Amino acid sequence: GSLKVRARWKIEDLARGQWQLVVTELPQGVSSQRVLEEIEELTNPKVKAGKKALSADQVLLKASMLAVLDVVRDESSKDAAVRLVFEPKTSRIEQQELITALLAHTSLETSAPINMTSVGIDGKPIQKSLRQMLVEWISFRQTTITRRSQHRLNKVLDRIHILEGRQLVLLNIDEVIRIIRHSDEPKPALIEAFKLSDRQAEDILEIRLRQLARLEAIKIEQELFELREEQGKLEEILGNPAALRRLMIKEIEADAKTFADPRRTLIQEEKKAVAEVKVVDEPVTVVVSEKGWVRARTGHGHDATSFAFKAGDGLYGTFECRTVDTLLIFGTAKNGTGRIYSVPVATLPGARGDGQPITTLIDLETGTQPAHYFAGPAHATLLLSGSGGYGFMASVENMISRNKAGKAFISLGEGETICAPSHASGSSATVPADKQPMPAATSVCCASTGGRVLTFEISELKTMEKGGRGLMLIDLEAKDSLAGAAAYTRSVKIEGIGRGGKEREETLEIRSLNNAKTARAKKGKVADLGFKPNRVTRVE
Repeated sequence: GSLKVRARWKIEDLARGQWQLVVTELPQGVSSQRVLEEIEELTNPKVKAGKKALSADQVLLKASMLAVLDVVRDESSKDAAVRLVFEPKTSRIEQQELITALLAHTSLETSAPINMTSVGIDGKPIQKSLRQMLVEWISFRQTTITRRSQHRLNKVLDRIHILEGRQLVLLNIDEVIRIIRHSDEPKPALIEAFKLSDRQAEDILEIRLRQLARLEAIKIEQELFELREEQGKLEEILGNPAALRRLMIKEIEADAKTFADPRRTLIQEEKKAVAEVKVVDEPVTVVVSEKGWVRARTGHGHDATSFAFKAGDGLYGTFECRTVDTLLIFGTAKNGTGRIYSVPVATLPGARGDGQPITTLIDLETGTQPAHYFAGPAHATLLLSGSGGYGFMASVENMISRNKAGKAFISLGEGETICAPSHASGSSATVPADKQPMPAATSVCCASTGGRVLTFEISELKTMEKGGRGLMLIDLEAKDSLAGAAAYTRSVKIEGIGRGGKEREETLEIRSLNNAKTARAKKGKVADLGFKPNRVTRVE
Protein backbone atom coordinates (compact mmCIF):
# COMPACT_ATOMS: atom_id res chain seq x y z
CA GLY A 1 0.00 0.00 0.00
CA SER A 2 0.96 3.62 0.25
CA LEU A 3 0.45 6.74 2.32
CA LYS A 4 0.12 10.31 1.11
CA VAL A 5 3.04 12.39 2.35
CA ARG A 6 3.17 16.17 2.18
CA ALA A 7 5.81 18.84 2.59
CA ARG A 8 5.53 21.18 5.57
CA TRP A 9 5.28 24.90 5.01
CA LYS A 10 4.60 28.23 6.64
CA ILE A 11 3.30 31.59 5.49
CA GLU A 12 5.65 34.54 6.00
CA ASP A 13 4.03 37.98 6.07
CA LEU A 14 5.96 40.76 4.31
CA ALA A 15 5.64 44.53 4.14
CA ARG A 16 2.56 46.24 2.63
CA GLY A 17 0.32 43.20 2.94
CA GLN A 18 2.54 40.95 0.82
CA TRP A 19 3.19 37.33 1.77
CA GLN A 20 5.16 34.31 0.61
CA LEU A 21 4.90 30.56 1.02
CA VAL A 22 8.02 28.91 2.49
CA VAL A 23 8.48 25.12 2.36
CA THR A 24 10.70 23.93 5.23
CA GLU A 25 10.41 20.12 4.94
CA LEU A 26 10.05 17.86 1.90
CA PRO A 27 8.61 14.34 1.62
CA GLN A 28 11.04 11.45 1.77
CA GLY A 29 12.90 10.99 -1.51
CA VAL A 30 11.95 14.43 -2.87
CA SER A 31 14.64 17.03 -3.45
CA SER A 32 14.43 20.80 -3.91
CA GLN A 33 15.89 20.36 -7.40
CA ARG A 34 13.10 17.97 -8.37
CA VAL A 35 10.40 20.41 -7.26
CA LEU A 36 12.04 23.26 -9.19
CA GLU A 37 12.22 21.10 -12.34
CA GLU A 38 8.51 20.27 -12.01
CA ILE A 39 7.65 23.97 -11.66
CA GLU A 40 9.72 24.72 -14.77
CA GLU A 41 7.94 21.99 -16.74
CA LEU A 42 4.55 23.37 -15.69
CA THR A 43 5.27 27.03 -16.42
CA ASN A 44 7.43 26.47 -19.52
CA PRO A 45 6.23 23.16 -21.03
CA LYS A 46 7.92 21.51 -23.99
CA VAL A 47 6.12 20.01 -26.98
CA LYS A 48 5.88 16.25 -26.53
CA ALA A 49 7.66 13.92 -28.94
CA GLY A 50 5.67 13.36 -32.11
CA LYS A 51 3.44 16.40 -31.51
CA LYS A 52 3.47 19.71 -33.36
CA ALA A 53 2.17 21.86 -30.52
CA LEU A 54 1.44 21.85 -26.83
CA SER A 55 -1.51 19.72 -25.78
CA ALA A 56 -4.65 21.32 -24.38
CA ASP A 57 -3.80 19.94 -20.92
CA GLN A 58 -0.33 21.52 -21.02
CA VAL A 59 -1.77 24.89 -22.03
CA LEU A 60 -4.40 24.79 -19.28
CA LEU A 61 -1.88 23.75 -16.60
CA LYS A 62 0.53 26.49 -17.66
CA ALA A 63 -2.19 29.13 -17.53
CA SER A 64 -3.51 27.96 -14.15
CA MET A 65 -0.04 27.85 -12.57
CA LEU A 66 1.06 31.23 -13.92
CA ALA A 67 -2.19 32.70 -12.63
CA VAL A 68 -1.20 31.98 -9.01
CA LEU A 69 2.63 31.74 -8.98
CA ASP A 70 5.07 34.54 -9.76
CA VAL A 71 8.52 33.53 -8.49
CA VAL A 72 10.08 30.44 -6.90
CA ARG A 73 13.49 30.48 -5.19
CA ASP A 74 15.65 27.89 -3.44
CA GLU A 75 17.11 29.58 -0.35
CA SER A 76 18.36 26.36 1.27
CA SER A 77 21.65 26.78 3.18
CA LYS A 78 23.59 25.36 6.12
CA ASP A 79 21.25 27.29 8.42
CA ALA A 80 18.11 25.93 6.72
CA ALA A 81 18.43 22.49 5.12
CA VAL A 82 15.23 23.12 3.12
CA ARG A 83 13.86 26.55 2.29
CA LEU A 84 11.86 26.83 -0.92
CA VAL A 85 10.18 30.22 -1.33
CA PHE A 86 7.07 30.65 -3.53
CA GLU A 87 5.82 34.16 -4.21
CA PRO A 88 2.18 34.51 -5.35
CA LYS A 89 1.17 36.41 -8.46
CA THR A 90 -0.54 38.97 -6.26
CA SER A 91 -1.15 39.26 -2.52
CA ARG A 92 -4.90 39.08 -3.22
CA ILE A 93 -4.67 35.40 -4.22
CA GLU A 94 -6.07 33.04 -1.61
CA GLN A 95 -3.21 31.33 0.23
CA GLN A 96 -4.96 27.95 0.06
CA GLU A 97 -5.32 28.32 -3.73
CA LEU A 98 -1.54 28.55 -4.18
CA ILE A 99 -0.92 25.72 -1.71
CA THR A 100 -3.44 23.42 -3.43
CA ALA A 101 -1.99 24.14 -6.89
CA LEU A 102 1.54 23.27 -5.74
CA LEU A 103 0.46 20.11 -3.89
CA ALA A 104 -1.64 18.89 -6.83
CA HIS A 105 0.96 19.40 -9.56
CA THR A 106 4.34 18.83 -7.86
CA SER A 107 6.02 16.31 -5.58
CA LEU A 108 5.28 18.49 -2.54
CA GLU A 109 2.53 15.89 -2.10
CA THR A 110 3.54 12.37 -3.05
CA SER A 111 2.98 8.75 -2.09
CA ALA A 112 5.25 6.82 0.27
CA PRO A 113 5.13 3.04 -0.30
CA ILE A 114 4.62 0.81 2.73
CA ASN A 115 5.02 -2.95 2.95
CA MET A 116 2.25 -4.29 5.17
CA THR A 117 3.44 -7.91 5.01
CA SER A 118 4.41 -9.28 8.41
CA VAL A 119 5.10 -12.61 10.10
CA GLY A 120 2.38 -12.99 12.71
CA ILE A 121 1.83 -15.23 15.72
CA ASP A 122 1.12 -18.19 13.41
CA GLY A 123 4.58 -17.81 11.84
CA LYS A 124 3.21 -17.19 8.34
CA PRO A 125 4.00 -14.05 6.30
CA ILE A 126 0.76 -12.35 5.29
CA GLN A 127 -0.43 -8.84 4.37
CA LYS A 128 -2.20 -7.16 7.28
CA SER A 129 -3.87 -3.82 7.86
CA LEU A 130 -2.52 -1.50 10.56
CA ARG A 131 -5.49 -2.40 12.77
CA GLN A 132 -4.84 -6.13 12.31
CA MET A 133 -1.18 -5.63 13.25
CA LEU A 134 -2.09 -3.73 16.42
CA VAL A 135 -4.75 -6.26 17.45
CA GLU A 136 -2.29 -9.13 16.92
CA TRP A 137 0.46 -7.30 18.82
CA ILE A 138 -1.93 -6.68 21.75
CA SER A 139 -2.81 -10.38 21.74
CA PHE A 140 0.92 -11.20 21.74
CA ARG A 141 1.53 -8.86 24.69
CA GLN A 142 -1.35 -10.41 26.64
CA THR A 143 0.07 -13.88 26.01
CA THR A 144 3.54 -12.72 27.01
CA ILE A 145 2.31 -11.17 30.28
CA THR A 146 0.22 -14.27 31.05
CA ARG A 147 3.16 -16.64 30.51
CA ARG A 148 5.53 -14.37 32.40
CA SER A 149 3.11 -14.04 35.33
CA GLN A 150 2.42 -17.78 35.42
CA HIS A 151 6.15 -18.52 35.42
CA ARG A 152 6.74 -16.05 38.23
CA LEU A 153 3.77 -17.40 40.20
CA ASN A 154 5.21 -20.92 39.98
CA LYS A 155 8.52 -19.61 41.34
CA VAL A 156 6.77 -17.72 44.14
CA LEU A 157 4.68 -20.74 45.16
CA ASP A 158 7.77 -22.93 45.17
CA ARG A 159 9.64 -20.45 47.37
CA ILE A 160 6.68 -20.14 49.76
CA HIS A 161 6.60 -23.93 50.00
CA ILE A 162 10.32 -24.02 50.92
CA LEU A 163 10.02 -21.22 53.47
CA GLU A 164 7.01 -22.83 55.12
CA GLY A 165 9.14 -25.96 55.61
CA ARG A 166 11.98 -23.93 57.11
CA GLN A 167 9.56 -22.10 59.37
CA LEU A 168 8.37 -25.45 60.72
CA VAL A 169 11.97 -26.58 61.35
CA LEU A 170 12.81 -23.43 63.32
CA LEU A 171 9.87 -24.10 65.63
CA ASN A 172 11.12 -27.67 66.30
CA ILE A 173 14.88 -27.30 65.85
CA ASP A 174 15.90 -29.64 68.68
CA GLU A 175 13.70 -32.46 67.41
CA VAL A 176 14.99 -32.01 63.86
CA ILE A 177 18.61 -32.22 65.04
CA ARG A 178 17.82 -35.34 67.07
CA ILE A 179 16.22 -37.08 64.10
CA ILE A 180 19.12 -36.22 61.80
CA ARG A 181 21.69 -37.36 64.42
CA HIS A 182 20.12 -40.73 65.33
CA SER A 183 18.40 -41.77 62.07
CA ASP A 184 20.08 -43.85 59.38
CA GLU A 185 17.63 -42.38 56.81
CA PRO A 186 16.84 -38.84 58.08
CA LYS A 187 14.85 -37.71 55.02
CA PRO A 188 11.95 -40.22 55.36
CA ALA A 189 12.02 -39.70 59.10
CA LEU A 190 11.62 -35.94 58.76
CA ILE A 191 8.81 -36.37 56.21
CA GLU A 192 6.95 -38.69 58.58
CA ALA A 193 7.56 -36.65 61.72
CA PHE A 194 6.58 -33.21 60.41
CA LYS A 195 4.39 -34.10 57.41
CA LEU A 196 6.87 -32.43 55.05
CA SER A 197 7.08 -32.81 51.30
CA ASP A 198 10.07 -34.39 49.64
CA ARG A 199 11.14 -30.94 48.41
CA GLN A 200 10.95 -29.43 51.92
CA ALA A 201 12.81 -32.33 53.51
CA GLU A 202 15.59 -32.10 50.95
CA ASP A 203 15.95 -28.35 51.61
CA ILE A 204 16.15 -28.88 55.40
CA LEU A 205 18.90 -31.48 55.06
CA GLU A 206 20.93 -29.06 52.89
CA ILE A 207 20.40 -26.00 55.11
CA ARG A 208 23.40 -24.42 56.83
CA LEU A 209 23.54 -24.23 60.60
CA ARG A 210 23.86 -20.43 60.60
CA GLN A 211 20.49 -20.21 58.83
CA LEU A 212 18.89 -21.66 61.94
CA ALA A 213 19.51 -18.55 64.03
CA ARG A 214 16.65 -16.53 65.56
CA LEU A 215 17.33 -13.64 63.14
CA GLU A 216 16.74 -16.00 60.23
CA ALA A 217 13.22 -16.71 61.49
CA ILE A 218 12.39 -13.01 61.25
CA LYS A 219 13.71 -12.86 57.68
CA ILE A 220 11.62 -15.89 56.71
CA GLU A 221 8.50 -14.20 58.11
CA GLN A 222 9.20 -11.02 56.13
CA GLU A 223 9.94 -12.89 52.92
CA LEU A 224 6.81 -15.01 53.29
CA PHE A 225 4.72 -11.88 53.75
CA GLU A 226 6.16 -10.29 50.60
CA LEU A 227 5.82 -13.47 48.57
CA ARG A 228 2.19 -14.02 49.59
CA GLU A 229 1.45 -10.41 48.65
CA GLU A 230 3.07 -10.98 45.25
CA GLN A 231 1.15 -14.24 44.91
CA GLY A 232 -2.12 -12.37 45.35
CA LYS A 233 -1.20 -9.82 42.67
CA LEU A 234 -0.11 -12.51 40.21
CA GLU A 235 -3.27 -14.54 40.75
CA GLU A 236 -5.32 -11.35 40.21
CA ILE A 237 -3.55 -10.74 36.88
CA LEU A 238 -4.05 -14.34 35.74
CA GLY A 239 -7.64 -14.54 36.91
CA ASN A 240 -8.92 -11.09 35.91
CA PRO A 241 -8.59 -9.93 32.24
CA ALA A 242 -9.19 -6.30 33.27
CA ALA A 243 -6.22 -6.43 35.68
CA LEU A 244 -4.04 -7.90 32.93
CA ARG A 245 -5.01 -5.07 30.54
CA ARG A 246 -4.30 -2.44 33.21
CA LEU A 247 -0.82 -3.88 33.73
CA MET A 248 -0.18 -3.99 29.96
CA ILE A 249 -1.21 -0.32 29.56
CA LYS A 250 0.96 0.68 32.51
CA GLU A 251 3.99 -1.06 30.97
CA ILE A 252 3.39 0.53 27.55
CA GLU A 253 3.13 3.99 29.10
CA ALA A 254 6.34 3.39 31.07
CA ASP A 255 8.17 2.29 27.90
CA ALA A 256 6.85 5.32 26.02
CA LYS A 257 8.07 7.62 28.79
CA THR A 258 11.50 6.00 28.77
CA PHE A 259 12.14 5.46 25.08
CA ALA A 260 9.75 7.71 23.07
CA ASP A 261 11.04 10.63 21.01
CA PRO A 262 9.04 13.47 19.43
CA ARG A 263 7.08 12.47 16.30
CA ARG A 264 8.75 13.82 13.19
CA THR A 265 5.86 13.28 10.79
CA LEU A 266 2.56 14.99 11.51
CA ILE A 267 -0.35 12.55 11.11
CA GLN A 268 -3.71 14.09 10.33
CA GLU A 269 -6.75 13.38 8.19
CA GLU A 270 -6.68 15.27 4.88
CA LYS A 271 -8.13 14.89 1.40
CA LYS A 272 -5.93 14.50 -1.64
CA ALA A 273 -5.07 17.91 -3.10
CA VAL A 274 -6.93 18.42 -6.37
CA ALA A 275 -6.47 21.70 -8.22
CA GLU A 276 -9.48 22.47 -10.35
CA VAL A 277 -8.57 24.27 -13.54
CA LYS A 278 -10.84 27.27 -13.71
CA VAL A 279 -12.74 27.51 -16.97
CA VAL A 280 -14.65 30.61 -18.04
CA ASP A 281 -18.30 29.61 -18.46
CA GLU A 282 -19.33 30.81 -21.91
CA PRO A 283 -21.42 29.51 -24.82
CA VAL A 284 -19.68 27.32 -27.37
CA THR A 285 -20.66 25.10 -30.30
CA VAL A 286 -18.97 21.72 -30.57
CA VAL A 287 -18.56 20.57 -34.18
CA VAL A 288 -17.95 16.87 -34.90
CA SER A 289 -17.22 15.44 -38.33
CA GLU A 290 -18.25 12.04 -39.65
CA LYS A 291 -14.61 10.85 -39.45
CA GLY A 292 -14.23 11.94 -35.86
CA TRP A 293 -12.55 15.35 -36.14
CA VAL A 294 -13.70 17.67 -33.38
CA ARG A 295 -13.45 21.41 -32.68
CA ALA A 296 -15.24 24.08 -30.67
CA ARG A 297 -16.45 27.45 -31.95
CA THR A 298 -17.33 30.30 -29.60
CA GLY A 299 -21.00 31.22 -29.39
CA HIS A 300 -24.29 29.69 -30.54
CA GLY A 301 -26.48 30.04 -33.61
CA HIS A 302 -23.85 29.16 -36.24
CA ASP A 303 -24.97 27.99 -39.68
CA ALA A 304 -23.98 24.33 -39.95
CA THR A 305 -23.33 24.74 -43.71
CA SER A 306 -20.58 27.25 -42.97
CA PHE A 307 -18.26 24.65 -41.46
CA ALA A 308 -15.59 23.27 -43.81
CA PHE A 309 -14.14 19.76 -43.58
CA LYS A 310 -11.33 17.76 -45.09
CA ALA A 311 -11.93 16.12 -48.45
CA GLY A 312 -14.15 13.07 -48.07
CA ASP A 313 -15.37 14.15 -44.65
CA GLY A 314 -18.64 15.78 -43.59
CA LEU A 315 -20.68 16.95 -40.65
CA TYR A 316 -21.75 14.43 -38.01
CA GLY A 317 -23.43 17.02 -35.84
CA THR A 318 -23.16 20.24 -33.84
CA PHE A 319 -23.88 20.65 -30.14
CA GLU A 320 -24.66 24.01 -28.62
CA CYS A 321 -23.38 23.84 -25.05
CA ARG A 322 -20.97 25.66 -22.73
CA THR A 323 -17.23 25.50 -22.04
CA VAL A 324 -17.85 23.83 -18.66
CA ASP A 325 -19.73 20.93 -20.28
CA THR A 326 -18.47 17.54 -21.43
CA LEU A 327 -18.19 15.81 -24.81
CA LEU A 328 -19.14 12.11 -24.68
CA ILE A 329 -17.84 9.65 -27.28
CA PHE A 330 -19.66 6.34 -27.68
CA GLY A 331 -17.36 3.63 -29.05
CA THR A 332 -18.43 0.69 -31.17
CA ALA A 333 -19.26 -2.40 -29.11
CA LYS A 334 -16.68 -5.05 -28.29
CA ASN A 335 -17.31 -8.31 -26.43
CA GLY A 336 -20.87 -7.22 -25.68
CA THR A 337 -19.82 -3.96 -24.04
CA GLY A 338 -20.06 -0.37 -25.18
CA ARG A 339 -17.53 2.04 -23.68
CA ILE A 340 -18.13 5.74 -23.23
CA TYR A 341 -15.26 8.24 -23.28
CA SER A 342 -15.41 11.80 -21.99
CA VAL A 343 -13.48 14.96 -22.89
CA PRO A 344 -14.00 18.39 -21.27
CA VAL A 345 -15.33 20.84 -23.86
CA ALA A 346 -12.84 23.45 -22.61
CA THR A 347 -9.93 21.29 -23.84
CA LEU A 348 -11.22 20.99 -27.42
CA PRO A 349 -9.25 22.82 -30.14
CA GLY A 350 -10.60 26.03 -31.65
CA ALA A 351 -12.56 26.21 -34.90
CA ARG A 352 -9.97 28.00 -37.06
CA GLY A 353 -8.75 24.77 -38.67
CA ASP A 354 -10.22 21.34 -39.20
CA GLY A 355 -9.96 20.53 -35.52
CA GLN A 356 -8.30 17.47 -34.02
CA PRO A 357 -9.00 13.74 -34.34
CA ILE A 358 -10.96 12.63 -31.29
CA THR A 359 -8.74 9.52 -31.11
CA THR A 360 -5.84 11.76 -29.98
CA LEU A 361 -7.82 12.93 -26.95
CA ILE A 362 -8.92 9.51 -25.68
CA ASP A 363 -7.42 6.01 -25.37
CA LEU A 364 -9.80 4.16 -27.65
CA GLU A 365 -10.15 0.44 -26.94
CA THR A 366 -8.33 -1.72 -29.47
CA GLY A 367 -10.58 -2.90 -32.28
CA THR A 368 -13.22 -0.20 -31.78
CA GLN A 369 -14.06 3.14 -33.41
CA PRO A 370 -16.03 6.22 -32.35
CA ALA A 371 -19.69 5.66 -33.23
CA HIS A 372 -21.72 8.51 -31.73
CA TYR A 373 -21.24 11.78 -29.84
CA PHE A 374 -23.03 14.09 -27.43
CA ALA A 375 -21.94 17.32 -25.76
CA GLY A 376 -23.83 18.86 -22.87
CA PRO A 377 -23.98 19.54 -19.13
CA ALA A 378 -23.42 16.93 -16.44
CA HIS A 379 -27.08 17.01 -15.38
CA ALA A 380 -28.39 16.29 -18.89
CA THR A 381 -30.28 13.01 -19.30
CA LEU A 382 -29.79 10.72 -22.31
CA LEU A 383 -31.78 7.83 -23.70
CA LEU A 384 -29.30 5.04 -24.53
CA SER A 385 -30.23 2.04 -26.63
CA GLY A 386 -28.80 -0.87 -28.60
CA SER A 387 -29.78 -2.54 -31.85
CA GLY A 388 -31.14 -5.48 -29.85
CA GLY A 389 -34.11 -3.33 -28.82
CA TYR A 390 -33.17 -2.61 -25.20
CA GLY A 391 -32.52 0.77 -23.61
CA PHE A 392 -32.46 2.90 -20.47
CA MET A 393 -32.03 6.46 -19.20
CA ALA A 394 -28.80 7.83 -17.70
CA SER A 395 -27.41 11.23 -16.82
CA VAL A 396 -24.19 12.55 -18.35
CA GLU A 397 -22.48 12.78 -14.95
CA ASN A 398 -22.84 8.99 -14.57
CA MET A 399 -21.01 8.46 -17.85
CA ILE A 400 -18.09 10.83 -17.23
CA SER A 401 -14.74 9.20 -16.49
CA ARG A 402 -11.43 10.86 -15.62
CA ASN A 403 -9.69 7.93 -17.23
CA LYS A 404 -8.86 8.44 -20.91
CA ALA A 405 -9.73 4.78 -21.43
CA GLY A 406 -13.35 5.63 -20.63
CA LYS A 407 -15.75 3.35 -18.80
CA ALA A 408 -17.80 0.30 -19.77
CA PHE A 409 -21.43 1.45 -19.54
CA ILE A 410 -23.73 -0.20 -22.09
CA SER A 411 -24.28 -3.97 -22.15
CA LEU A 412 -25.18 -5.47 -25.52
CA GLY A 413 -26.02 -8.87 -26.94
CA GLU A 414 -23.78 -10.68 -29.40
CA GLY A 415 -23.54 -8.81 -32.71
CA GLU A 416 -25.51 -5.79 -31.42
CA THR A 417 -24.46 -2.19 -31.96
CA ILE A 418 -25.02 1.07 -30.06
CA CYS A 419 -27.69 3.39 -31.40
CA ALA A 420 -27.30 7.17 -31.38
CA PRO A 421 -28.00 8.65 -27.91
CA SER A 422 -31.00 10.94 -27.57
CA HIS A 423 -31.15 14.02 -25.36
CA ALA A 424 -34.16 13.58 -23.08
CA SER A 425 -33.87 16.52 -20.67
CA GLY A 426 -34.76 20.11 -21.42
CA SER A 427 -32.49 22.75 -22.95
CA SER A 428 -29.84 23.96 -20.48
CA ALA A 429 -28.09 26.48 -22.71
CA THR A 430 -29.19 30.09 -22.91
CA VAL A 431 -31.28 30.57 -26.04
CA PRO A 432 -31.96 33.76 -28.00
CA ALA A 433 -35.07 35.79 -27.08
CA ASP A 434 -36.78 34.86 -30.35
CA LYS A 435 -36.47 31.12 -29.67
CA GLN A 436 -38.16 28.83 -27.17
CA PRO A 437 -36.01 26.59 -24.96
CA MET A 438 -36.27 22.85 -25.63
CA PRO A 439 -38.66 21.23 -23.11
CA ALA A 440 -38.00 17.93 -21.39
CA ALA A 441 -39.09 14.91 -23.41
CA THR A 442 -42.32 13.16 -22.46
CA SER A 443 -42.31 10.19 -24.85
CA VAL A 444 -40.03 7.75 -26.65
CA CYS A 445 -40.13 6.81 -30.34
CA CYS A 446 -38.52 3.57 -31.56
CA ALA A 447 -38.08 2.54 -35.18
CA SER A 448 -36.97 -0.87 -36.43
CA THR A 449 -34.98 -1.51 -39.59
CA GLY A 450 -38.07 -3.29 -40.89
CA GLY A 451 -40.04 -0.03 -40.81
CA ARG A 452 -42.10 -0.54 -37.66
CA VAL A 453 -42.60 2.44 -35.31
CA LEU A 454 -43.55 2.31 -31.64
CA THR A 455 -44.05 5.19 -29.20
CA PHE A 456 -44.69 5.11 -25.45
CA GLU A 457 -44.47 7.27 -22.33
CA ILE A 458 -40.89 8.00 -21.21
CA SER A 459 -41.93 7.26 -17.61
CA GLU A 460 -42.00 3.54 -18.55
CA LEU A 461 -38.20 3.54 -18.72
CA LYS A 462 -35.89 3.37 -15.74
CA THR A 463 -32.75 5.38 -14.98
CA MET A 464 -29.60 3.31 -14.48
CA GLU A 465 -26.74 5.16 -12.79
CA LYS A 466 -24.21 2.38 -13.37
CA GLY A 467 -25.33 1.52 -16.90
CA GLY A 468 -26.33 -1.91 -18.16
CA ARG A 469 -28.72 -3.34 -20.76
CA GLY A 470 -31.98 -1.73 -19.67
CA LEU A 471 -35.54 -2.71 -20.52
CA MET A 472 -37.00 -3.93 -23.80
CA LEU A 473 -38.10 -0.91 -25.87
CA ILE A 474 -39.71 -2.70 -28.82
CA ASP A 475 -40.51 -6.32 -29.64
CA LEU A 476 -38.48 -6.86 -32.81
CA GLU A 477 -39.24 -9.24 -35.65
CA ALA A 478 -36.77 -12.11 -36.12
CA LYS A 479 -34.69 -10.42 -38.84
CA ASP A 480 -35.15 -6.86 -37.58
CA SER A 481 -32.99 -4.70 -35.35
CA LEU A 482 -33.53 -1.35 -33.65
CA ALA A 483 -32.61 1.50 -36.01
CA GLY A 484 -32.79 4.03 -33.19
CA ALA A 485 -34.79 5.43 -30.32
CA ALA A 486 -35.40 9.09 -29.53
CA ALA A 487 -36.95 10.90 -26.60
CA TYR A 488 -39.32 13.60 -27.88
CA THR A 489 -42.04 16.09 -27.02
CA ARG A 490 -43.68 16.93 -30.38
CA SER A 491 -41.80 15.40 -33.31
CA VAL A 492 -38.96 13.13 -34.42
CA LYS A 493 -36.94 12.69 -37.59
CA ILE A 494 -36.37 9.21 -39.02
CA GLU A 495 -33.42 8.85 -41.41
CA GLY A 496 -32.60 5.93 -43.65
CA ILE A 497 -31.61 4.60 -47.06
CA GLY A 498 -34.08 4.42 -49.92
CA ARG A 499 -33.94 2.87 -53.37
CA GLY A 500 -30.64 3.24 -55.15
CA GLY A 501 -28.84 3.88 -51.91
CA LYS A 502 -30.25 7.38 -51.71
CA GLU A 503 -30.44 8.99 -48.25
CA ARG A 504 -33.99 9.69 -47.14
CA GLU A 505 -35.61 11.22 -44.07
CA GLU A 506 -39.14 11.68 -42.74
CA THR A 507 -40.36 13.90 -39.92
CA LEU A 508 -43.21 12.45 -37.85
CA GLU A 509 -45.37 14.98 -36.05
CA ILE A 510 -47.33 14.42 -32.87
CA ARG A 511 -50.46 13.09 -34.64
CA SER A 512 -48.57 10.34 -36.49
CA LEU A 513 -46.60 9.50 -33.36
CA ASN A 514 -49.75 9.19 -31.27
CA ASN A 515 -51.17 6.70 -33.80
CA ALA A 516 -48.25 4.38 -32.95
CA LYS A 517 -48.51 4.95 -29.21
CA THR A 518 -48.96 1.94 -26.95
CA ALA A 519 -47.14 0.27 -24.07
CA ARG A 520 -43.40 -0.34 -24.06
CA ALA A 521 -42.11 -3.66 -25.49
CA LYS A 522 -44.91 -4.02 -28.09
CA LYS A 523 -44.31 -4.61 -31.80
CA GLY A 524 -45.52 -1.18 -32.89
CA LYS A 525 -47.09 -0.29 -36.26
CA VAL A 526 -45.77 -0.49 -39.80
CA ALA A 527 -44.95 3.05 -40.97
CA ASP A 528 -45.31 3.97 -44.63
CA LEU A 529 -41.81 5.45 -44.92
CA GLY A 530 -40.63 4.08 -48.26
CA PHE A 531 -37.09 3.50 -46.98
CA LYS A 532 -35.17 1.43 -44.47
CA PRO A 533 -34.63 3.44 -41.23
CA ASN A 534 -31.14 3.65 -39.70
CA ARG A 535 -31.47 6.54 -37.24
CA VAL A 536 -34.08 8.34 -35.13
CA THR A 537 -33.46 11.84 -33.77
CA ARG A 538 -35.41 14.35 -31.74
CA VAL A 539 -36.83 17.43 -33.50
CA GLU A 540 -38.12 20.49 -31.63
